[in-house]
Amino acid sequence: MCGANQMSNNPPYLKKGDKIAITCPAKKLPGNIDDAIQLLESWGLEVVLGETVTASYNQFAGDDELRTRDFQRFLDDDSVKAIIAARGGYGSIRIIDTLDFSPLKRTPKWIVGFSDITVFHSHIQANYNLQTIHGQMPMNIPDATKPSLQSLKKALFGEDLVYTCESDEANICGDASGVLIGGNLSLLVAVNGSVSEMDFTDKILFLEDVGEYLYSVDRMLWNLSRANKLSKLKGMVVGGFTDLKDNDIPFGESVKDMILSHALPHNYPVCFDFPAGHIADNQSLVFGKNVNLSVGTDEVKLAFV
Repeated sequence: MCGANQMSNNPPYLKKGDKIAITCPAKKLPGNIDDAIQLLESWGLEVVLGETVTASYNQFAGDDELRTRDFQRFLDDDSVKAIIAARGGYGSIRIIDTLDFSPLKRTPKWIVGFSDITVFHSHIQANYNLQTIHGQMPMNIPDATKPSLQSLKKALFGEDLVYTCESDEANICGDASGVLIGGNLSLLVAVNGSVSEMDFTDKILFLEDVGEYLYSVDRMLWNLSRANKLSKLKGMVVGGFTDLKDNDIPFGESVKDMILSHALPHNYPVCFDFPAGHIADNQSLVFGKNVNLSVGTDEVKLAFV
């Protein structure tokens, strides 16, 4: 499984001396990101900071115009090889339609982040068919595990990415191959019916979410199911569904119960508790890249090819 095999229209892997940018397209930062800058520089990268890293407008890292201008600046700059979102939160969907992503056709570059950054992952996959990286962001780096940070470096620099984890008893066993897509469930539902909506056909779908009510997770899964997206998959990888909430009258079903009710009729493999999402051990995933998924009774293996 060689990580160096990629289509020519995908972003080139980073090398020492490359310039990368950190910008904040959604919620404002609560403090500095010095730890992240030091880490990225220790990898031999030149780090450029956008205005939004220190900007504030209500809950956002600057108003919509500033966040658009900041992100566009780095899309337009061919010397920038990767754009890393400083954090998620909320706000990406407010600027996605005012950004011009056409420079990525000429000079593909890595877009990195998770959670609210799912809007970018989905939009770029839907319109440009380019690989992006779902991984740790600067705000999360102080609390991140070393393996998760190492996985981000591997993804950016084109090293092999192969993950193994213990199989959950709720998993649906089987083998599948296909392009990995996905991200935050709430955001995948939010872009439905828009130009940022991906084609799920024959894909392997990764899902995660945080802080949602159980009934809301159920409703969002029904949204994807009724849109005939979950029936077309080759497989599913379920990451962290963390800090979930319930009503006074318990909903009565777990996230695993909900997902299985939609996946079982279609007979594809499903892996639960994969180490990615709003967790310290948020392992990096390359969306838009082919993977082999093997879900056994004892072990799960996800290998990028």
